[in-house]
Amino acid sequence: MNRPVRSRRPFAAAVAALALISLAGVGSGVAQAQQMLRVTAIPDEAPTELARKFAPLGRYLQGRLNMPVEWTPVTDYAAAVEALVNGKVDLAWFGGFTFVQASVRSGRQVIPLVQRAEDQNFRSVFITGAASGIHTLAELKGRTFSFGSQSSTSGHLMPRSYLLQAGIDPDRDLRRVSYSGAHDATIAAVAGGKVDAGAVNISVWDKFVADGKVDPAQVSVFYTTPTFYDYNWSVSAKMPAALRDQLRQAFLDLTPDTPEGKEILGLQRASRFVPTRPENYQGIEAAARSAGLL
Repeated sequence: MNRPVRSRRPFAAAVAALALISLAGVGSGVAQAQQMLRVTAIPDEAPTELARKFAPLGRYLQGRLNMPVEWTPVTDYAAAVEALVNGKVDLAWFGGFTFVQASVRSGRQVIPLVQRAEDQNFRSVFITGAASGIHTLAELKGRTFSFGSQSSTSGHLMPRSYLLQAGIDPDRDLRRVSYSGAHDATIAAVAGGKVDAGAVNISVWDKFVADGKVDPAQVSVFYTTPTFYDYNWSVSAKMPAALRDQLRQAFLDLTPDTPEGKEILGLQRASRFVPTRPENYQGIEAAARSAGLL
Protein backbone atom coordinates (compact mmCIF):
# COMPACT_ATOMS: atom_id res chain seq x y z
CA MET A 1 0.00 0.00 0.00
CA ASN A 2 1.40 3.37 -0.97
CA ARG A 3 1.25 6.35 1.39
CA PRO A 4 2.46 9.93 0.78
CA VAL A 5 5.18 11.67 2.73
CA ARG A 6 3.45 13.91 5.24
CA SER A 7 4.12 17.55 6.09
CA ARG A 8 3.75 18.91 9.59
CA ARG A 9 2.40 22.23 8.39
CA PRO A 10 0.04 23.03 5.52
CA PHE A 11 1.34 24.32 2.23
CA ALA A 12 -0.48 25.55 -0.82
CA ALA A 13 -1.70 22.65 -2.94
CA ALA A 14 1.03 23.05 -5.54
CA VAL A 15 3.77 23.01 -2.92
CA ALA A 16 2.29 20.05 -1.09
CA ALA A 17 2.26 18.14 -4.35
CA LEU A 18 5.98 18.72 -4.70
CA ALA A 19 6.64 17.34 -1.24
CA LEU A 20 4.54 14.18 -1.64
CA ILE A 21 6.69 11.10 -1.97
CA SER A 22 5.30 7.58 -2.30
CA LEU A 23 6.14 5.02 0.37
CA ALA A 24 8.37 2.10 -0.47
CA GLY A 25 7.67 -1.20 1.28
CA VAL A 26 9.02 -1.53 4.81
CA GLY A 27 10.86 -4.77 5.32
CA SER A 28 14.52 -4.33 6.16
CA GLY A 29 15.99 -4.71 9.62
CA VAL A 30 16.96 -1.03 9.61
CA ALA A 31 13.40 0.00 8.75
CA GLN A 32 12.06 -2.17 11.57
CA ALA A 33 14.38 -0.40 14.01
CA GLN A 34 13.21 3.03 12.84
CA GLN A 35 9.85 3.32 11.13
CA MET A 36 10.28 6.73 9.48
CA LEU A 37 12.98 9.19 8.50
CA ARG A 38 11.96 12.74 9.40
CA VAL A 39 13.88 15.44 7.56
CA THR A 40 14.21 19.21 7.88
CA ALA A 41 16.42 22.00 6.57
CA ILE A 42 17.38 25.49 7.65
CA PRO A 43 15.02 27.89 5.84
CA ASP A 44 17.69 29.77 3.92
CA GLU A 45 15.33 30.05 0.95
CA ALA A 46 11.56 30.31 0.48
CA PRO A 47 9.53 27.32 1.79
CA THR A 48 8.27 26.53 -1.71
CA GLU A 49 11.83 26.29 -3.04
CA LEU A 50 12.95 24.06 -0.16
CA ALA A 51 10.02 21.69 -0.76
CA ARG A 52 10.75 21.59 -4.49
CA LYS A 53 14.42 20.81 -3.91
CA PHE A 54 13.67 18.07 -1.41
CA ALA A 55 10.95 16.14 -3.29
CA PRO A 56 13.16 13.97 -5.57
CA LEU A 57 15.76 13.49 -2.83
CA GLY A 58 13.01 12.22 -0.52
CA ARG A 59 11.83 9.73 -3.14
CA TYR A 60 15.39 8.51 -3.60
CA LEU A 61 16.04 8.09 0.14
CA GLN A 62 12.80 6.16 0.57
CA GLY A 63 13.88 3.72 -2.08
CA ARG A 64 17.39 3.34 -0.66
CA LEU A 65 16.36 3.05 3.00
CA ASN A 66 13.13 1.12 2.40
CA MET A 67 11.18 3.35 4.78
CA PRO A 68 8.89 6.39 4.53
CA VAL A 69 10.41 9.85 4.55
CA GLU A 70 8.62 12.83 6.08
CA TRP A 71 9.47 16.43 5.18
CA THR A 72 9.19 18.72 8.22
CA PRO A 73 9.52 22.44 7.41
CA VAL A 74 10.58 24.82 10.18
CA THR A 75 10.10 28.55 10.64
CA ASP A 76 13.69 29.62 11.31
CA TYR A 77 17.27 28.44 11.76
CA ALA A 78 16.95 28.01 15.54
CA ALA A 79 13.93 25.76 15.03
CA ALA A 80 15.96 23.48 12.75
CA VAL A 81 18.64 23.15 15.45
CA GLU A 82 16.09 22.41 18.17
CA ALA A 83 14.23 19.92 15.98
CA LEU A 84 17.30 17.69 15.59
CA VAL A 85 18.60 18.16 19.13
CA ASN A 86 15.20 17.33 20.64
CA GLY A 87 14.56 14.31 18.43
CA LYS A 88 11.73 15.84 16.40
CA VAL A 89 13.61 15.06 13.17
CA ASP A 90 16.30 12.51 12.26
CA LEU A 91 18.15 14.26 9.44
CA ALA A 92 18.81 17.99 9.03
CA TRP A 93 20.38 20.17 6.36
CA PHE A 94 22.52 22.61 8.32
CA GLY A 95 24.87 25.42 7.49
CA GLY A 96 28.28 25.23 9.14
CA PHE A 97 27.21 27.56 11.96
CA THR A 98 23.89 25.81 12.63
CA PHE A 99 25.78 22.51 12.76
CA VAL A 100 28.11 24.01 15.37
CA GLN A 101 25.13 25.35 17.33
CA ALA A 102 23.45 21.93 17.24
CA SER A 103 26.68 20.19 18.23
CA VAL A 104 27.26 22.48 21.22
CA ARG A 105 23.57 22.43 22.20
CA SER A 106 23.49 18.61 22.17
CA GLY A 107 26.75 18.06 24.04
CA ARG A 108 28.52 17.05 20.81
CA GLN A 109 25.83 14.48 19.99
CA VAL A 110 25.24 15.61 16.40
CA ILE A 111 27.13 13.89 13.59
CA PRO A 112 27.76 15.52 10.18
CA LEU A 113 27.42 12.78 7.55
CA VAL A 114 28.11 14.36 4.17
CA GLN A 115 28.57 17.71 2.51
CA ARG A 116 28.56 18.78 -1.09
CA ALA A 117 31.99 18.85 -2.70
CA GLU A 118 31.39 22.59 -3.10
CA ASP A 119 31.00 23.03 0.67
CA GLN A 120 34.67 22.24 1.21
CA ASN A 121 35.53 25.59 -0.39
CA PHE A 122 32.44 27.74 0.09
CA ARG A 123 32.27 31.53 -0.22
CA SER A 124 30.00 34.46 0.51
CA VAL A 125 29.59 37.45 -1.74
CA PHE A 126 28.91 41.08 -0.85
CA ILE A 127 26.47 42.69 -3.26
CA THR A 128 25.32 46.25 -3.91
CA GLY A 129 23.20 48.30 -6.31
CA ALA A 130 24.84 49.88 -9.35
CA ALA A 131 24.16 53.40 -8.12
CA SER A 132 25.47 52.93 -4.57
CA GLY A 133 29.06 53.91 -5.28
CA ILE A 134 30.30 51.02 -3.10
CA HIS A 135 33.30 49.17 -4.50
CA THR A 136 35.21 48.02 -1.39
CA LEU A 137 34.45 46.83 2.13
CA ALA A 138 35.84 50.10 3.51
CA GLU A 139 33.16 52.01 1.60
CA LEU A 140 30.45 50.25 3.60
CA LYS A 141 31.11 52.56 6.55
CA GLY A 142 28.11 54.74 7.25
CA ARG A 143 25.88 52.74 4.87
CA THR A 144 22.88 50.44 5.38
CA PHE A 145 23.49 46.70 5.17
CA SER A 146 21.59 43.41 5.29
CA PHE A 147 22.76 40.04 6.52
CA GLY A 148 20.56 36.96 6.12
CA SER A 149 19.57 35.00 9.20
CA GLN A 150 21.54 35.70 12.36
CA SER A 151 22.38 31.97 12.47
CA SER A 152 23.47 31.80 8.83
CA THR A 153 27.08 30.84 8.13
CA SER A 154 27.37 32.36 4.67
CA GLY A 155 24.75 35.07 5.21
CA HIS A 156 25.99 36.42 8.54
CA LEU A 157 28.75 34.71 10.55
CA MET A 158 31.50 34.55 7.93
CA PRO A 159 30.67 37.92 6.29
CA ARG A 160 30.72 39.49 9.76
CA SER A 161 34.02 37.76 10.51
CA TYR A 162 35.64 39.07 7.33
CA LEU A 163 34.29 42.57 7.96
CA LEU A 164 35.88 42.52 11.43
CA GLN A 165 39.16 41.32 9.92
CA ALA A 166 38.97 44.30 7.52
CA GLY A 167 38.63 46.66 10.47
CA ILE A 168 34.89 47.22 10.12
CA ASP A 169 32.63 46.58 13.10
CA PRO A 170 29.13 46.19 11.61
CA ASP A 171 27.42 47.30 14.83
CA ARG A 172 29.55 50.44 15.13
CA ASP A 173 30.59 51.43 11.63
CA LEU A 174 27.46 50.76 9.58
CA ARG A 175 24.53 53.18 9.72
CA ARG A 176 21.95 50.41 9.97
CA VAL A 177 22.19 46.61 10.01
CA SER A 178 19.17 44.43 9.26
CA TYR A 179 18.59 40.67 9.04
CA SER A 180 16.48 39.53 6.11
CA GLY A 181 16.14 35.92 7.28
CA ALA A 182 17.18 34.31 3.98
CA HIS A 183 19.56 34.79 1.06
CA ASP A 184 16.86 35.44 -1.52
CA ALA A 185 15.35 38.07 0.77
CA THR A 186 18.73 39.82 1.06
CA ILE A 187 19.07 39.93 -2.72
CA ALA A 188 15.56 41.39 -2.96
CA ALA A 189 16.38 44.02 -0.30
CA VAL A 190 19.47 45.19 -2.20
CA ALA A 191 17.75 45.08 -5.59
CA GLY A 192 14.80 47.02 -4.20
CA GLY A 193 16.98 49.72 -2.66
CA LYS A 194 15.94 48.93 0.91
CA VAL A 195 19.62 48.64 1.88
CA ASP A 196 22.83 49.78 0.25
CA ALA A 197 24.50 46.37 0.35
CA GLY A 198 24.21 42.84 1.69
CA ALA A 199 25.99 39.50 2.09
CA VAL A 200 24.70 36.28 0.57
CA ASN A 201 25.57 32.67 -0.15
CA ILE A 202 27.53 32.48 -3.43
CA SER A 203 25.54 29.43 -4.56
CA VAL A 204 22.19 31.23 -4.24
CA TRP A 205 23.63 34.33 -5.92
CA ASP A 206 24.94 32.34 -8.89
CA LYS A 207 21.58 30.57 -9.20
CA PHE A 208 19.69 33.88 -9.21
CA VAL A 209 21.96 35.23 -11.94
CA ALA A 210 21.71 32.04 -14.02
CA ASP A 211 17.90 32.04 -13.74
CA GLY A 212 17.63 35.72 -14.66
CA LYS A 213 16.08 36.61 -11.30
CA VAL A 214 18.57 39.44 -10.80
CA ASP A 215 20.25 41.74 -13.30
CA PRO A 216 24.03 41.85 -12.66
CA ALA A 217 24.07 45.27 -14.33
CA GLN A 218 21.81 46.59 -11.57
CA VAL A 219 23.04 44.50 -8.61
CA SER A 220 26.60 43.24 -8.60
CA VAL A 221 29.24 41.55 -6.44
CA PHE A 222 31.93 43.88 -5.10
CA TYR A 223 33.68 41.49 -2.70
CA THR A 224 34.02 37.69 -2.48
CA THR A 225 35.24 36.14 0.76
CA PRO A 226 38.01 33.58 1.20
CA THR A 227 36.82 29.97 1.35
CA PHE A 228 35.36 28.14 4.35
CA TYR A 229 33.50 24.91 5.10
CA ASP A 230 29.74 25.26 5.06
CA TYR A 231 26.61 23.14 4.63
CA ASN A 232 26.16 19.48 5.60
CA TRP A 233 23.55 16.81 6.24
CA SER A 234 23.62 15.94 9.96
CA VAL A 235 22.01 13.30 12.19
CA SER A 236 21.75 12.67 15.91
CA ALA A 237 24.26 10.28 17.44
CA LYS A 238 21.21 8.37 18.67
CA MET A 239 20.44 7.19 15.14
CA PRO A 240 21.25 3.46 14.77
CA ALA A 241 24.72 3.04 13.27
CA ALA A 242 23.44 0.78 10.50
CA LEU A 243 20.89 3.37 9.35
CA ARG A 244 23.48 6.12 9.63
CA ASP A 245 25.84 4.16 7.37
CA GLN A 246 23.05 3.43 4.88
CA LEU A 247 22.09 7.07 4.76
CA ARG A 248 25.66 8.27 4.23
CA GLN A 249 26.18 5.75 1.44
CA ALA A 250 22.95 6.77 -0.25
CA PHE A 251 24.26 10.33 -0.57
CA LEU A 252 27.72 9.20 -1.68
CA ASP A 253 26.21 7.00 -4.41
CA LEU A 254 24.43 9.92 -6.09
CA THR A 255 25.95 10.57 -9.50
CA PRO A 256 25.06 12.91 -12.37
CA ASP A 257 25.44 9.90 -14.69
CA THR A 258 21.85 8.82 -13.97
CA PRO A 259 18.68 10.86 -14.63
CA GLU A 260 17.68 10.56 -10.96
CA GLY A 261 21.09 11.57 -9.67
CA LYS A 262 21.38 14.42 -12.14
CA GLU A 263 18.03 15.86 -11.01
CA ILE A 264 18.81 15.55 -7.30
CA LEU A 265 22.33 16.94 -7.52
CA GLY A 266 21.15 19.78 -9.73
CA LEU A 267 18.48 20.82 -7.25
CA GLN A 268 20.96 20.52 -4.39
CA ARG A 269 23.48 22.61 -6.38
CA ALA A 270 26.04 19.85 -5.92
CA SER A 271 28.48 18.11 -8.24
CA ARG A 272 28.55 15.23 -5.73
CA PHE A 273 28.40 14.53 -2.01
CA VAL A 274 31.53 13.70 0.00
CA PRO A 275 32.07 12.48 3.60
CA THR A 276 32.60 15.14 6.24
CA ARG A 277 33.57 15.24 9.92
CA PRO A 278 33.17 17.55 12.93
CA GLU A 279 36.77 18.77 12.67
CA ASN A 280 35.94 20.50 9.40
CA TYR A 281 33.83 23.03 11.34
CA GLN A 282 36.36 24.03 13.98
CA GLY A 283 37.12 27.20 12.02
CA ILE A 284 33.41 28.08 11.97
CA GLU A 285 33.17 27.54 15.73
CA ALA A 286 36.25 29.68 16.32
CA ALA A 287 34.84 32.47 14.16
CA ALA A 288 31.51 32.32 16.02
CA ARG A 289 33.20 32.56 19.41
CA SER A 290 35.47 35.37 18.24
CA ALA A 291 32.44 37.34 16.97
CA GLY A 292 30.58 36.74 20.22
CA LEU A 293 27.85 34.72 18.47
CA LEU A 294 28.36 31.46 20.37
